Amino acid sequence: MARTVAQAMVGTLKASGVRRVYGIPGDSLNGFTDALRRDGGLAWEHVRHEEAGAFAAAGEAAITGELAVCAGSCGPGNLHLINGLYDANRSGVPVLAIAAHIPAEEIGSDYFQETHPQNLFAECSVYCELASIPEQVPRLLEMAMRAALQRRGVAVLVVPGEIFLDDAVGRWPTAVRRALAVVRPDDASLAAAAEVLNRAQRPTILAGAGCAGAHEQVIAVAGALKAPVLHAMRGKEHVEHDNPYDVGMTGLIGFSSGYRAMEHCDALLMLGTDFPYRPFYPEDVPVVQVDVRGERIGRRVPVRVPLVGTVRDTVDALLPLLTPKADTAHLDRMTAHYRRARARLDRLAEPSRGDRPLHPQHVAATIDRLAADDAVFTTDVGTPCIWAARYLHMNGRRRLIGSFNHGSMANALPQAMGAQAVDRGRQVVALSGDGGLAMLLGELLTLRQQRLPVKVVVFNNGALSFVELEMKAAGIVTYATELSDPDFGAIAAAAGLFGARVERADQLESALSEAFAFDGPALVEVRTARQELSLPPKLTYGQIKGFTLYATRTILSGNADEIVELAHTNLRQLDLE
Repeated sequence: MARTVAQAMVGTLKASGVRRVYGIPGDSLNGFTDALRRDGGLAWEHVRHEEAGAFAAAGEAAITGELAVCAGSCGPGNLHLINGLYDANRSGVPVLAIAAHIPAEEIGSDYFQETHPQNLFAECSVYCELASIPEQVPRLLEMAMRAALQRRGVAVLVVPGEIFLDDAVGRWPTAVRRALAVVRPDDASLAAAAEVLNRAQRPTILAGAGCAGAHEQVIAVAGALKAPVLHAMRGKEHVEHDNPYDVGMTGLIGFSSGYRAMEHCDALLMLGTDFPYRPFYPEDVPVVQVDVRGERIGRRVPVRVPLVGTVRDTVDALLPLLTPKADTAHLDRMTAHYRRARARLDRLAEPSRGDRPLHPQHVAATIDRLAADDAVFTTDVGTPCIWAARYLHMNGRRRLIGSFNHGSMANALPQAMGAQAVDRGRQVVALSGDGGLAMLLGELLTLRQQRLPVKVVVFNNGALSFVELEMKAAGIVTYATELSDPDFGAIAAAAGLFGARVERADQLESALSEAFAFDGPALVEVRTARQELSLPPKLTYGQIKGFTLYATRTILSGNADEIVELAHTNLRQLDLE
């Protein structure tokens, strides 16, 4: 019996290690979903919004490092994928999106639901092509899969719906896997880098997501240089643990110690990071940057020596050229600074008193303490990212996933769905904001329907609080940021999940413990302080001026109560030492 194009596609995906496809069925996609049904070897992970399907595929790919797949029907169906695909592409995780299209003979006629997917997805992908005839599909599918795997990004294959049902012709790929390679710079570049680093007296290392799988190399080069190691957000899970050179994180949500380690260095070694915030880089300091994608080098700061290669292979080749340093003065100062900064942050994680909203620092620290040693954490953008960065401890087994490059709201829950689908026995905890959860609230139904035991903790401060922080720093009176939220715990319970609502600090631990132990999906909503400030590692004059303007304008606009609440919530932060 002849196979259809869709059946041949399913066979290739299955042979290549794909185990599930995320999406919502629809007319133009029916030939593909029917092939899944007939095969029975790939799971159809039915989500409630295609955006969530793309985010879930990105979450799966982030956990496994292997190809994950999502699909959407023509027009609005695959268009909904775009935000999650943007995130996956910018995060460098391999995702294949199957975008069903209108009938081929109708393309260009302004047909019902017609879009032009090749144009729409071009900016958020490393490969995007339309199959016009059945004979093209085998080669385009293989090219798409290889592009996603080798270039670590999104590949989009656009297929008119009727082609799924055509007979499969030609030679089909049996299995497509990532081809591994050793990638390191040439000897002259390595020698130039060693010369800069050997000459430095106060070198500092900035580490990012490119350090995945290279923890041993990061520690070795830091030991040779006696260099403090700070990390970008995506580098946290890879370099923070078992690291005597760790000085925390830099950036707006980082630690003062991370900022100071770069401020006082006389050479900067960037390992697998494209940290975007230029004001946090040192000035007039020689920079050595290591990145496997050479086009990324020098985008943020002038680079003296560019090194194209993986962190693992490059550091292994660089280490024999380095002269081990004996002077630990810079390292000792920065690690001492980190210990002080860490102690101050830990003091801010105290329980609130009485029936006042909880300090979010306390919530995050309690999650960290109660979560499993191999937990996967996902975090919404905004303030949940801040608390995750400062209070979740990585240990080499835990994972931390978020929309750290694309910065999209509503990412935590669907990314947690993808991570949980990989291993239903592993604890997955989503740190959600009330705004982020509400945006894709329907995915709570996906948790129940797909039996995904994700644990969702909602930081409910009744506002888009990170936006409010931005407004305050810019001297703008907060406006249009308040959220009139329902009881998320009750909504979760009505949807068939474990649901709880925490309004006092003495309720938190028992609610989290019960949710984490629950055999199924669970949601704990925590009422947190709206006016909690998260101070950046360095306050600029502009931020101080902006905050002063915000306070003055807020009082003049008749909202003095907000300033009183702000002061009451954050008074304890004045205890700096």
